[in-house]
Amino acid sequence: QVQLVESGGGSVQTGGSLKLSCTGSGYTYYITLCLGWFRQAPGKEREGVGSIDTFTSATYADPVKGRFIISRDNVKNTLYLQMNNLQPEDTAMYYCAAAKGRFRDGRWYCDARVEYGYWGQGTQVTVSS
Repeated sequence: QVQLVESGGGSVQTGGSLKLSCTGSGYTYYITLCLGWFRQAPGKEREGVGSIDTFTSATYADPVKGRFIISRDNVKNTLYLQMNNLQPEDTAMYYCAAAKGRFRDGRWYCDARVEYGYWGQGTQVTVSS
């Protein structure tokens, strides 16, 4: 069982920064997990923020490119989301999620077909103008 616990949310003014953390437990092979950040604002659909694969390569959704940075520490079993130059439209509940990577050719891979079956409880980010 993979358990994810998020922290670091809060309220900031436009242009401010926050760093979210997501610590995993209950799974020995953390380095084989695909990890992602999602967010959901009231009345809107959940959207992907970005993800990071088993080789620490990160991808980002267009609205956050150039402002957010995703990283992971496999020793601490922790996923991070550094958010800079926050805007009111970034206000949402932020969730981290994990998916088991696909094993092939001696390595674990992440792709668009992995299913995020493990989720954190969410942490609120509020940005005021």
